Amino acid sequence: MDNATKTEIEAAAFRHLLKHLDENKQVQNIDLMNLAGFCRNCLSKWYRSAAEDKGIDLDYEAAREIIYGIPYSDWKNAYQTEATESQLNQFNLSQDP
Repeated sequence: MDNATKTEIEAAAFRHLLKHLDENKQVQNIDLMNLAGFCRNCLSKWYRSAAEDKGIDLDYEAAREIIYGIPYSDWKNAYQTEATESQLNQFNLSQDP
């Protein structure tokens, strides 16, 4: 497989991941962190970093809007729930060295 085709396939898979996350807003970032070690905010940071590697100035909030599909503050107000004690405990355990 040539590099251009590989990049197209990777981009399509990434778009599918974003669509899947958008269709499953009930999955909270803390759930993603606890299960997979990354969340939508991590994707935003990685997206911003990749843009910067290409010389593109993209601030964190703009990257978040790309990942969330809407401004982060709107997404947070509409979909984010308060983390449960269990979720927070699991998260804190995963953060210990």
